[in-house]
Amino acid sequence: MNVRGSTSAVAAPRVRHWDVISEDGTRIRVWTNDAEGPTVLLCNGLGTSPYAWPALLDPDCGVRVVSWYHRGIGGSERPRDRSRVGIEAHLEDALAVMRDDGIEHGPVVGWSIGVNLAFELAVRWPERVDAVLAVAGVPGDTFATMLAPTRIPGPVARTATVSATRVVQVAGAALNPITQRMHHVPYLFDVVARHTGLMLPAADREAAKETLTAFFAMDWRWYMHLALHASRHERVSLSKVTQPTTLIGARWDVLTGARQMRSAAARIAGARYVELDASHFITLEQPEAVHAELLALLDRAAT
Repeated sequence: MNVRGSTSAVAAPRVRHWDVISEDGTRIRVWTNDAEGPTVLLCNGLGTSPYAWPALLDPDCGVRVVSWYHRGIGGSERPRDRSRVGIEAHLEDALAVMRDDGIEHGPVVGWSIGVNLAFELAVRWPERVDAVLAVAGVPGDTFATMLAPTRIPGPVARTATVSATRVVQVAGAALNPITQRMHHVPYLFDVVARHTGLMLPAADREAAKETLTAFFAMDWRWYMHLALHASRHERVSLSKVTQPTTLIGARWDVLTGARQMRSAAARIAGARYVELDASHFITLEQPEAVHAELLALLDRAAT
């Protein structure tokens, strides 16, 4: 198989939604780009929408993507048991999506916290994962790699970022009325891209606007609840990863350390590591480069 697709600017993106029921009865909202090409399971970043992947919303991208929204976000239901929002629950949701779509096996792409899920799937169910593309994420202990450009030691970074997450969760009730009106702010993209350091001005403007609008519309108390559970995920044993693997790090990423991603790649036999001049929102800032790596990985997996 030799897959090739255009990665031009988003043209008439099509996103189709439906619902599936996960193992514990939670209703999960699923989406697909309905493009022609091999099917790829996308484990998205926590709380992010399809618009964070403009290259995959190009009708001619050459890859059919199936993904879902995390519990309590984007139309997915909150579980009856509030504690069922950790990695184990997300894995159940991923398997439910694969089962519903008839995906017996295939490539898996992960971004941010989705990288944790991608590697867990690859290690626990190797027969179902043909290849792994890890974008701006590490295989576990994610919070220890945050603030990486500052060179803060991992244990300190973990303590600081988990504490900050708890503070924002407590303040969520006060923040929600403000953040949920952010889409009315003129030049929202410019404010975030130029003054926070979380996103670079090179990001696709329209896709970034859609991504940020969906992100700020969330309930911050619930989002931080999900993030705190995600912070408990420990490192995955990479010695068990045998599938073709590519890891893409971002040089200016304050949420996932590129250095830790490079180290992870070194522990996987035959893995390819690529580092791009981007922030954590690498899929918005370097969509063509990320997409080219995905197509190249699909070629490797097919040989």
